[in-house]
Amino acid sequence: MHSPPLYLLSGLCADERLFQFLQLHHPNPKVIHWITPEPHDSMATYAGKLIQQIDLSQGPPVLLGLSFGGMVIQEIAKQIPVKRLILLSSLADTKELPWHYKLAGAMQMQKWVPLGMFKNWVKPGYWLFGAHSQEEKQIFKSIIQDTDITFLRWSLNQILNWRHKATFTNVVVIHGDKDKILPPPSFPYVHLIKGGEHLMVMSRAEEVSRLINQYLN
Repeated sequence: MHSPPLYLLSGLCADERLFQFLQLHHPNPKVIHWITPEPHDSMATYAGKLIQQIDLSQGPPVLLGLSFGGMVIQEIAKQIPVKRLILLSSLADTKELPWHYKLAGAMQMQKWVPLGMFKNWVKPGYWLFGAHSQEEKQIFKSIIQDTDITFLRWSLNQILNWRHKATFTNVVVIHGDKDKILPPPSFPYVHLIKGGEHLMVMSRAEEVSRLINQYLN
């Protein structure tokens, strides 16, 4: 029995570097690459553009999304048939977005805060995101330095204005119980990783891989 196609979408302004420690039992996982959004793009129209990177001739894919990538794959799944969604350190219900994000959205902070200073904010970011080893810190730092501020601003705007609630069919949620960026969702079938933080895709890659692999066939 052959595996359905598997596509991975990384976190906000990040890329496949975050997936490098996963050991996935799949012959050919493919990475969806972020593209530059148009200023007027919504999450839905942007998701429609990313679909062009998915080969639908192979049948409905499994989509794995990390953090913001998990939000975007849920929008992709509204536009194409999918076999399964795997949400990693992500958001399944926008009503569960923490209050401080909602306050920031109400103040439209994503539009006026000078986000360029974010690049100098690496050390607090280690603690907040959960990058601990030297290797994890190096990867996190290089991703922060490569961040496109225009894309970051657009994405934050999308997150703060997104309205969505995941269905329980064909959706797998894997989350760390110590995630400081997005709290564990109150999802009926959530796989909670004890002590896992937002970047557990690196720091707890073995456990995360084991859970993902259960859902690849």
